Amino acid sequence: MVEKILANLEKSNCATDSTFMQAVSEVLRSLTPTVESDSRYERYAILERLVTPDRVIQFKVQWVDDQNRVQINNGYRVQFNNSLGPYKGGLRFHPSVTLEMLKFLAYEQIFKNSLTGLPIGGAKGGSDFDPKGKSDFEIMNFCRAFMRELHQYIGARVDVPAGDIGVGLREIGFLFGEYRRITRNYEGALSGKPYAFGGSLMRPQATGYGVVYFAAEMLKEEIQESLEGQICSVSGAGNVALHTIEKLQHLGAKVITCSDSEGTIYDPEGIDMDLLKRIKGNERHLSLEHYIQKKDTAVYTKKEDYPHDGHTVWSYPCFAAFPCATQNELTLSDAARLIENGCIAVIEGANMPTTPNAIDLFHENGILFAPGKASNAGGVAVSEFEMSQNASMEKWDFDKVDHKLNAIMRQIYKRVALTAKENGKERNFVDGANIAAFKRIAEAMILEGI
Repeated sequence: MVEKILANLEKSNCATDSTFMQAVSEVLRSLTPTVESDSRYERYAILERLVTPDRVIQFKVQWVDDQNRVQINNGYRVQFNNSLGPYKGGLRFHPSVTLEMLKFLAYEQIFKNSLTGLPIGGAKGGSDFDPKGKSDFEIMNFCRAFMRELHQYIGARVDVPAGDIGVGLREIGFLFGEYRRITRNYEGALSGKPYAFGGSLMRPQATGYGVVYFAAEMLKEEIQESLEGQICSVSGAGNVALHTIEKLQHLGAKVITCSDSEGTIYDPEGIDMDLLKRIKGNERHLSLEHYIQKKDTAVYTKKEDYPHDGHTVWSYPCFAAFPCATQNELTLSDAARLIENGCIAVIEGANMPTTPNAIDLFHENGILFAPGKASNAGGVAVSEFEMSQNASMEKWDFDKVDHKLNAIMRQIYKRVALTAKENGKERNFVDGANIAAFKRIAEAMILEGI
């Protein structure tokens, strides 16, 4: 059944969607024994329905820049599956955004959201608009135009977008303001809002902190180790990477690397978090090359100057690696170098940042590997906490949100590890995550009929 579905997808227009096909192939191959063990999955065509979005929405976004010139961008929302609850997934504003990319991200979101155990479905959206270099008024004009098209497809019980790359508090604020003006409805139709009007504490930290909470639980349960005193490598320098580094340092780990699209910082004394935030925080997004101007103990390597295949960030000895940048950033050669340098665990912070052959090499060498759909689910978990607070008109304090996030991440680890063990795949957290998420979604799809 699985091979037939993959063949049919290859024949369709999905054949050009390489990241989508990669994600689908990984999940379906994990599920083969599970699907074959229960005839209901074939009778209800669960797999065929799960690889086909409920709807794909595309629209034109017309806005006016500071020179009074009309600009045009593409806007998208891919609503993939809502069997477990309202569609939930981020909005991404970046020139690289395409419909194909969003299909992949929305598909992954179904499984990630299922693993949280919370009542949310999977979706993703965004635009090829680039906020970098734009004034606040230009960003506001774009966001208002974007929401004028999107508002008819979302709502607190329908679809609740959040922020993603290029969409922070400022953008969500503008989007929510326009949604409220159009609908005259003060409801939680977006998450990641500013705290002043319905946002949750800890939302910016949630994904990065959740990654570390998952890692800590996995290391404790699998090898009776902690992160205290351990050397860790992190890729990326965006929101997820910054808060992954911050929480690792809170737990006593020493983080020696971070990276951006131009190059990598290696600081053997440990990344200076205050300096890194001054460079990359508060929408500044300066090059990491500025880091070595303040820290002469650090080494900066430009991307094009790395003498080997792969990426500089993974070339240093470490106990654990946290890829937090982008998809397929950790390659087979990177994996080989990490293993050679003594790395024993890889925990994904980004969406699908490790290539399939690198994952296979980690499994073959007994490396603990946590897939992003499990380990980076903290962001969407806290987004759902925001939905809950909005629905009840409450405000939770930081400690309550942090405690609930930690509990959710520990539960996800336990659910994934137990499912892997029950299916004869002990310590294969990729299969464990896919099977655990699938069973919850499939049961809901069967019970609701068609």
